[in-house]
Amino acid sequence: MMLTATAVALLCIQSLFVAAMLTGIYSLLSAALFVLLDAVDVAFTEAAVGAGITTVLFLGMLARIPSRPEQYRKLHLRVGPMLAVLITGAALIYATHDMPAFGDPKAPANVHVAPRYINDSAREVGPPNIVTSVLASYRGYDTLGEVTVIFTAGVGVLLLLGHRRRREDRDAP
Repeated sequence: MMLTATAVALLCIQSLFVAAMLTGIYSLLSAALFVLLDAVDVAFTEAAVGAGITTVLFLGMLARIPSRPEQYRKLHLRVGPMLAVLITGAALIYATHDMPAFGDPKAPANVHVAPRYINDSAREVGPPNIVTSVLASYRGYDTLGEVTVIFTAGVGVLLLLGHRRRREDRDAP
């Protein structure tokens, strides 16, 4: 109920600051829901990335936006990037037609991998929670790669913001 109320409030709000705060609240409520569903690892990730880092990045972006509308630059539509996004989106949508149906018990992930994790993870890894054993042991390198991607994206955003600030300082009289 609270997630729905937050989503509706997000649709109705016009203040960017309030929208940034409501997205953080939505992520925090989602993390609480994941805890109630016994997906503590997903809840931790949602709280850290969704409610934490994303909210900080939104607020940092808002600090960089000029306060007076006359300081805004005119919006120029760039055809090249838009075309690249449309082609990539069309390719991704086309690729989904080859996927197995949602919940299909004969999907390769349900036939080959899942039974081994369910039957052997307690003996091979040790933790009684199957999700923890999969993320920490079987897919440890994947988890490390995901953390690396998030860290690299954050550093890239900080470098872009810092580069823009130096350019503005250099151009100021």
